[in-house]
Amino acid sequence: MAGQNPNEKRSIPPYVKAVAGSIGGIVEASCLQPIDVIKTRLQLDRSGAYKGIIHCGTTIVRTEGVRALWKGLTPFATHLTLKYALRMGSNAVFQSAFKDSQTGKLSNRGRVLSGFGAGVLEALVIVTPFEVVKIRLQQQRGLSPELLKYKGPIHCARMIIREEGILGLWAGAAPTVMRNGTNQAAMFTAKNSFDVILWKKHEGDRKVLQPWQSMISGFLAGTVGPVCTGPFDVVKTRLMAQSRSGGELKYKGMVHAITTIYKEEGLRALWKGLLPRLMRIPPGQAIMWTVADQVTGFYEKRYIHNAPLSSKCNQANSGTGFMEAASGRALQYGISNFCTMKFSCFGHSDEFYFYTAKCEKEG
Repeated sequence: MAGQNPNEKRSIPPYVKAVAGSIGGIVEASCLQPIDVIKTRLQLDRSGAYKGIIHCGTTIVRTEGVRALWKGLTPFATHLTLKYALRMGSNAVFQSAFKDSQTGKLSNRGRVLSGFGAGVLEALVIVTPFEVVKIRLQQQRGLSPELLKYKGPIHCARMIIREEGILGLWAGAAPTVMRNGTNQAAMFTAKNSFDVILWKKHEGDRKVLQPWQSMISGFLAGTVGPVCTGPFDVVKTRLMAQSRSGGELKYKGMVHAITTIYKEEGLRALWKGLLPRLMRIPPGQAIMWTVADQVTGFYEKRYIHNAPLSSKCNQANSGTGFMEAASGRALQYGISNFCTMKFSCFGHSDEFYFYTAKCEKEG
């Protein structure tokens, strides 16, 4: 079709990336929920009750039982599934919009902006309300069900809306937007860079990374964001944890929370929970990308590269026929002239050789 960027046809559709991300989210949530519970407890601990990650985990098990390590799993798994679907799908849409209309290539600036946009969108639509519910459930420490204020995720959401209004589900939205936008800008850019540098993998090249390769790239990409966004994560957790029904709020907003935490607890308090975040996010990204890369790789090989060539690639007119061996295959072409040149349809290819109507005479 005239005027259409040929490179776009080789791109994996956003809905495929959304499905891949959601599957990865389910697997990740099931494996790593205990670490997220420990991280949240450490961030909410102002009295020094927990001495560290191991002490926090053993204390939870001893006082509340093993199942307490999976508190909030339902909203967390649902939240991850929807979040990754929105993140991967919207990032693909943003990347398509930022690609050069002539070359179909995506600049580093476009990749960063695409990731940031996906992070902001997921923070506003999915992350904030789900994490408010998750954190409220996780901060309950009673053993007896009758002592718990929130009986479950649905009950928790309804109680928050009743006592604090609908906006209570968006407590801590500002630091969440900053955290997720920065995280995803760094993560998508880093993941692509590691794939190219370590494995020479480019989207559309038919190369499917081995699971261990995706795991390494995902793990490395997942280490950048937590270090940069630690204060946003701590502030987000504090703002989400405080109930508006209990009188005057301790933290008035993002900036006030940062200054208050710094004055009362010191600079290091703004990075509370960093170690468990590093224990959860990089492994989580490793798991998610391992699953997502396999799903998108399967689609790419089966439905993109096995698809019939478009009419733009089949511009061979009646004329002299000849045979060309390319990567063990013999392809027959007919063109209106005898000048030939190799080119790659819709991007580069290491397997097929094609002929164009535009030709250059050999020396």
